[in-house]
Amino acid sequence: MQRIDKVISEQTPYTRKQIKEKIKKHQILVNGKPVLKPETKVTEEDKIMIDNEVLKRQKNVYLVLNKPKGYVSATEDKNDHTVLELISKEYLHRNIFPAGRLDKDTTGLMIITDDGMFSHEILSPKKHVKKVYKVTIDIPITEEMIEGFKEGVKLKDNTCKPAKLEKQREKVGLVTLTEGRYHQIKRMFGVYKAKVVELQRIQIGDFSLPKNLKEGESRVLTKEELTKIYRK
Repeated sequence: MQRIDKVISEQTPYTRKQIKEKIKKHQILVNGKPVLKPETKVTEEDKIMIDNEVLKRQKNVYLVLNKPKGYVSATEDKNDHTVLELISKEYLHRNIFPAGRLDKDTTGLMIITDDGMFSHEILSPKKHVKKVYKVTIDIPITEEMIEGFKEGVKLKDNTCKPAKLEKQREKVGLVTLTEGRYHQIKRMFGVYKAKVVELQRIQIGDFSLPKNLKEGESRVLTKEELTKIYRK
């Protein structure tokens, strides 16, 4: 059971103060009866009405965003634009956050959610959820790079888990990771004196970036798509 003011504040743009005022005016009902106190406890089965409209409770939010360049993967930043600025205002009253990081100049598939457990499940290296990136570098991809990625690239501070590098064109390839270290792909290619020119995440688990989702756009994920991201 949860306090009704907490439930409503998480599900609507109303502040706790506004909810308190509505309670005073008998504008909030539970199972047809006016709520008298903000601390009134409710269950998931209780029918809540605000201004004669039924509150449709949504447990968690799962959004897919096609991230453009120039945005940081944070909920707030003093110096840069954040990915949350690209999300519809109807979700901003919830405690949403980006599930994982993409660098400021990296584009592509990003999941925005308020489900901390879900985020952990897809990000934890122990869960082996793959992430696929399309990479363009400044020199030709070599067999040495492909074999090195397969064995696990040794960085200055640690060794990466084995990864897959598939050559598509001379300087373009697909990299599949099951972990997410800081600037990992850039650092991995750096071992081979290569500079990453373009980087785009195109897949998480078995879910690929929707082709009809333009850069900067986002939408709600379907249940089927969520299953593709993380299959238990």
